[in-house]
Amino acid sequence: GPRASQFLILGSKARALLDGRFAATCNDVRAIAKPILQHRIITNFTAEAEGKTSLQVIDQLLDTINEHSK
Repeated sequence: GPRASQFLILGSKARALLDGRFAATCNDVRAIAKPILQHRIITNFTAEAEGKTSLQVIDQLLDTINEHSK
């Protein structure tokens, strides 16, 4: 839902600020994505049959992030 994306943005900004930076990076998003998204991603029957967990799905999603796209 929208709260997950809001928390990703806020968490990324907070992480950057705590690190002494004024802007968040893709690495900040990656660092906080699992705790924020883990309970929001529910695997379907096919994924469960293949042994995929919500954390693996999040990892696959994060692998698609292109740091240079705008």
